[in-house]
Amino acid sequence: MSIEIGGKALETDEQRYLESISEWEPTVAETIAKLDAIELTDEHWTIINILRDYYDEYQVAPAVQVLNRNIGKKLGRDKGNSKFVYDLFPEGPAVQACQYAGLPKPTGCV
Repeated sequence: MSIEIGGKALETDEQRYLESISEWEPTVAETIAKLDAIELTDEHWTIINILRDYYDEYQVAPAVQVLNRNIGKKLGRDKGNSKFVYDLFPEGPAVQACQYAGLPKPTGCV
């Protein structure tokens, strides 16, 4: 499978995870979000950037608790929780947020 970004086809698996993380660019997130009928806000981008920064450092997507803690540090304690993340990414951080961030499918994600 693939998604088209600016006239270029980027290879994905059947669940829209990029085959090559190095091909990610912000328009990937915007394109996948449009397919999900989601308009990305600054809060979406903050989470996407937290995920990408964590992945760059550890080569794995963060566990939900770690993600929530990092969100709380950036956006305030009232937003450092799963409800906030699921409100932005209804399919959850392991699915939608990682897809938008161009990260591989997290371990344990079916």
